[in-house]
Amino acid sequence: MSPHQTIELVEFETRYFQRSNLPEEEAQRIYIQYGDKVNVEWPTLKTQYKWRLTSLGWVGYIPLANYGGISLKPKVTLRNLFGMLEYAYDLKSFKLLEGHYESNSIRDFYERLATVLAERVLKRIRQGLYRTYIEEHTSLSFVRGKLDLGVLCSSPVRSRVVCYSEDHTLDIEDNQILAWTLHNIVRSGLLTREKPLNVARKADRILRNSISLKCFTGIGCANRTYNRLNADYEILHKLCRFFLDNTGPTQDTGGHSMIPFLVDMAHLFELFVSRWLEEKIDSRYLVQRQESLYIGKQSTLRMQMDILISDRQSQKPLCVLDTKYKRDNSVSPSDYYQVVAYADAVSCQQAALIYPSESLVPFDAKPGGIRVRTIVFDLGTDLDDAGKKFIQTLYSILENAA
Repeated sequence: MSPHQTIELVEFETRYFQRSNLPEEEAQRIYIQYGDKVNVEWPTLKTQYKWRLTSLGWVGYIPLANYGGISLKPKVTLRNLFGMLEYAYDLKSFKLLEGHYESNSIRDFYERLATVLAERVLKRIRQGLYRTYIEEHTSLSFVRGKLDLGVLCSSPVRSRVVCYSEDHTLDIEDNQILAWTLHNIVRSGLLTREKPLNVARKADRILRNSISLKCFTGIGCANRTYNRLNADYEILHKLCRFFLDNTGPTQDTGGHSMIPFLVDMAHLFELFVSRWLEEKIDSRYLVQRQESLYIGKQSTLRMQMDILISDRQSQKPLCVLDTKYKRDNSVSPSDYYQVVAYADAVSCQQAALIYPSESLVPFDAKPGGIRVRTIVFDLGTDLDDAGKKFIQTLYSILENAA
């Protein structure tokens, strides 16, 4: 395997590689760091003395230290994948992805979106980064702001005084999120073209001159408050969440580190369906994602539903939806029992399992008080057409439940 060769794996598909094509040290690294994303089987009689690699439902790119990388390709078209990401991360209204559907790979898409973020950050830097007042409580050799009289009275003889003051600073979370995200993008090793890399490096360098580098996860970018002075930060943080949500563990390789870009397709499918419903469903219905219930006298058992649809006016639960992004084309007993338990917990008589392919064997049963059906949101066709068909089926269920 040449230093720049890329191993390509499609979701849930298995490929064999000659023993000489993958050094064992790299196979061990994949197995240890990414075993839940790529299944690695060592060359044995069972594998015809070849490496056997299977993608486990993740999409993206894993850079390897010395031997290229692994490109994890989706079963769906790239256009549909980008459409799912657009809905899932609420980027559609900002029209950010226009012109980027022509990306010919996940890596190319990553690079294009990273450039969009870096250029928008540089534009905001030229305008001036958002600042706010932060209260400080510090011991100083001079009076600044207000004296802390409580401390002063308890110990009047002091060489320093404790003061309350306000600092008008730009080293705040809004900017720290941008700095951390761009720092990770630059270290990812996924920016291969000169212009995107230079733009990202410039934004990273300027931010780190005045902003503390603090670790954030994708969830830290959500549910933030904006005003007229930082309204444009909303889209910046949405982009940051996209990158931080899909960033894998750092690989330290001698003098530098590399960060893989990995999208959990099962999570993306759930997020996409819920966001799509929030935008498209009739206003009579309320869509709640990741609704949690605690069961037991001491609430020791936590149940979390993918999607709960209720009547907006009465708040009555109408249907529990559970997304199933998997290679199986039929309902498994565990899938059935799980969604029945969810529905029973909220006193709901309708439940549906949502699958991404028309190859699914249809299921419709009501052995007890809860009727369970399958619905398809077909990712193999145009998303808008698939969505219309999906929601019409869902409406028929909701009307029976009302």
